[in-house]
Amino acid sequence: MIISVASGKGGTGKTTVATNMVFSLETDVQLLDCDVEEPNAHLFLNPVIHERETVFTPVPEIDEKKCNNCKKCAEICRFRAIAVLAETVLTFPELCHSCGGCMEVCPEKAISETGRELGIIEKGRTNKLDFVHGCLRVGEAMSPPLIKKVRSFIQPDKINVIDAPPGTSCPVIAAIKDTDFVLMVTEPTPFGLHDLKLGVEAVKLLGIPCGLVINRSDIGNDEVKRYAEKENLPILMEIPFDRRIAEAYSKGLLIVEEMPEWKKKFIDLYNQIEKLVRGIENK
Repeated sequence: MIISVASGKGGTGKTTVATNMVFSLETDVQLLDCDVEEPNAHLFLNPVIHERETVFTPVPEIDEKKCNNCKKCAEICRFRAIAVLAETVLTFPELCHSCGGCMEVCPEKAISETGRELGIIEKGRTNKLDFVHGCLRVGEAMSPPLIKKVRSFIQPDKINVIDAPPGTSCPVIAAIKDTDFVLMVTEPTPFGLHDLKLGVEAVKLLGIPCGLVINRSDIGNDEVKRYAEKENLPILMEIPFDRRIAEAYSKGLLIVEEMPEWKKKFIDLYNQIEKLVRGIENK
């Protein structure tokens, strides 16, 4: 099973939910931190890193001796990563989406591929938990290819929990698509509700079943609950605004270790997700 933990906005407690849930499960489980721009799940799980890999994405390289300046490569590139000026061909690797179209249309076979560094992948383990995360290179804007690389380490025989980036843009879609369930983490505030709606609409477009966790549930108002009822979204857990939880988080500690009574609640959260997924599969 693959569960994505997502949120319409940052700061809702997405990583808190993901890390505490995977740590609570007794069976083999893997966490994949796909928030590659600011990965922080490792701060709570403290895995022992045993493998590190630098990730590259292919970008075009022009052999000017073969090039006849036909401009076909520039015409096919929708991201303006290639420009032909007089007898010079300019490439802009930072704009390239690595589709390979320019190589396919070049009649002179003057284009080959070289690599641009995206970032790193680190794999580790703690207790029964496998851990994978990506860390985007400073200054790099193209995170989806690195997210896809993190996802390539999904183990079908295990429970895979993806800590997705916040928001609803391309990195989020790359992280949550083709998963079995999306767990949206929100908070009962006007900002939380606004961005939750955006996130839920994105999940609907992908056709993935979805449920909610309401963090800091005893602040704000009831608008999130009313929205969930209207959209038929199950509320699977509510986490109160508790000083002890905030203190544990600020120290990089897990709720389930500092407050053991929460372990059963996070196990129940997973069991509810499993039941919902199986119910959909059996229809």
